[in-house]
Amino acid sequence: MAPDTDTTPPAPPTRAARDRTGVFGRVAAWSQRHRVAAVLLWLAVVAAITVGSQAAGSAYRNDFTLPGTDSQAAADLLQRHGSAQAGDSVQIVFRDPDGIRGDRAAVTALLERVRDLPSVTDVRTPYADAAAVSRDGTVGYATVVLDGKAESVPKDDVTRIVDTARDAAGGGLTVEVGGDAVRAAEEEGGAAEGAGMLAALVILVLLFGSVVAALLPLVTALFAVGGAIGLIALASHAFTIADFTPPLMTLVGLGVGVDYALLIFYRYRHELTHGADRATAVRTALDAAGRTVFFAGCTVIIALLGLVALGLGSLQGVALAVALTVLVTMAASLVLLPALLALFGPRVERHVRKRAARDLARGRQEGRRWRRLATAVQRRPLPALAAAVVALLALSAPALGMRLGFADAGNDPAATTSRKAYDLLADGFGPGFNGPLLVVAQGDPGSLDALRAALDRTDGVAATTEPLPAKGADVATVIAFPETAPQATATTRLVHDLRDDVLPRLAERTDATYLVGGPTAAAQDFADSVSARMPLFVTLVVGLSALLLMAVFRSLLIPLKAAVLNLLSIAAALGAITLVFQHGWFGVRPGPIESFVPVMIFAIVFGLSMDYEVFLVSRIHEEWERTRDAGLAVREGLAATGRVITAAAAIMIVVFAAFVLSPSRMLQQFGLGLAVAVLLDALVIRCLIVPAAMRLLGPCAWWLPRPLARVLPKVYLERPH
Repeated sequence: MAPDTDTTPPAPPTRAARDRTGVFGRVAAWSQRHRVAAVLLWLAVVAAITVGSQAAGSAYRNDFTLPGTDSQAAADLLQRHGSAQAGDSVQIVFRDPDGIRGDRAAVTALLERVRDLPSVTDVRTPYADAAAVSRDGTVGYATVVLDGKAESVPKDDVTRIVDTARDAAGGGLTVEVGGDAVRAAEEEGGAAEGAGMLAALVILVLLFGSVVAALLPLVTALFAVGGAIGLIALASHAFTIADFTPPLMTLVGLGVGVDYALLIFYRYRHELTHGADRATAVRTALDAAGRTVFFAGCTVIIALLGLVALGLGSLQGVALAVALTVLVTMAASLVLLPALLALFGPRVERHVRKRAARDLARGRQEGRRWRRLATAVQRRPLPALAAAVVALLALSAPALGMRLGFADAGNDPAATTSRKAYDLLADGFGPGFNGPLLVVAQGDPGSLDALRAALDRTDGVAATTEPLPAKGADVATVIAFPETAPQATATTRLVHDLRDDVLPRLAERTDATYLVGGPTAAAQDFADSVSARMPLFVTLVVGLSALLLMAVFRSLLIPLKAAVLNLLSIAAALGAITLVFQHGWFGVRPGPIESFVPVMIFAIVFGLSMDYEVFLVSRIHEEWERTRDAGLAVREGLAATGRVITAAAAIMIVVFAAFVLSPSRMLQQFGLGLAVAVLLDALVIRCLIVPAAMRLLGPCAWWLPRPLARVLPKVYLERPH
């Protein structure tokens, strides 16, 4: 795609024009005049960041520490006293229909080789403990203790353990390897990003009828996402950023980047069709839609930064990274896109004017279908409002029964070694064997027998191990195996029963303290922490966003309406992922919803919903200021924005939905939740509920109490003339 040969810079705007042009229009004028320099500067910055990040590499790491919880206290205690249980472990699982006792020589030789591998601190053979062999003798496991938590052990070291173990299979002996470290090493990227970009390009071509015009928003988004990912890779050396951050940044960055660029480009196209020259059209588009993009982006960033209030280290880095991505995409739309429009402007202008002339000759009026839809809804606003709200509430209902947790190997693809090891252990030792609880005792060593006896008597405990002492301290661990799978509700109840009833009563009779830890208990603590802090997070995000909208639209009811409708669309999206991933619709293996998915979806969707709210209501507000006719303002606002909102939503939907193709269950949940939320927001809320609600509110929609009006700053999306 080569730029048009017309490279004559636009004439500088006159003083009068500059006085009427806002800061975004002036930025656009600068980008137009220095179009080549602006594009080359972006290219140079992105290239430098990419080269630097490739040279330095990344240092992504997960921080699932939960200060103040039992599981974290147990982990810290074991770490301080040098217990072997302080590090995570890998299980090498053996199965032989004739019994694994006959494979002792081969298994022992294998484990000696594993003992010498990097990141391995200890290996316990299945022949040293009768509990490590199933009752029928066909299944056994060896425990490979690592020198750190699963997220901190190099994946190459884990892969060497897996390859070494599986090479020993043969002659009737099956060997599989399981554990969190193995699951992390097996994760692979998918083709979700490419599929999403291809689908977005198809929609843009259908919308504009031109490949050149369609590529401009997509190229703008790619520049922004590429730069943001490089910056975060560099930042990961100084800050704790989770390893699942890059695909999430790509998901949000592509959706938001194309969305913002499309809103500005569509306004540019609108100005061209109404007779403006290219330079004026760009300045006007940035001065109007650019302001809308800026404030919409601010709401997304506010929502994401609200995650910091949760105080969860694993989410704070993700929130900052995604917020930075939104900031960079916003900057690209406001600075890079005007330069690209100047470079390819003549070609785009010819196509736009030609298409506008063809539509005029055929008698097509822009937005006529959306105007008719708004008129129909306004004619009977109550039925339209009631039907849409009832439908959203029905879809939201399953979210009331949402269970938070973390997927385990039982949710992995059947072909992975971690899933095969999980199934072998479940068959040989029971479903709870894959989610052991570490009960840590500190105090009188004589209390350990009483601890094990108490655990054995507890309903829901299938078996326990002998106490495993730490080095040189009065600390020991008893491993308790539940009767049910790690994700089962009964296992969650068992954790709470041990902490709230069994162990406190035991502590009263013995001179020791007890803590329940391990991955299963830690997952439950994480879910409980998110649930406990969610109200503060929601209140903070909704409150700050409502204040911003109140200042922008000088209205009390518009922000309240926006907050309620956004919460409704988020609840419906969470209901959809509950049906699919928790209840197993469409053949998905049932399991809990990843604990941090709801808060991330809330932050992202709340911000994105505000995008459409700001874009639609700003045009309604523009018409209201011009005509003071509430009904006409709604019809004209929807007519002016309906097509572009639908197109922008369609692009976001295909980008987000493409991540359902990812092998990661977490990204599948993100993709489905975001796609459903945007679909409902664009079609149900913006096309039905907003016109109906605005019709019922009438002029009262723009009411603002005088005390608030005096306090709130005046913020204009459209510059007053």
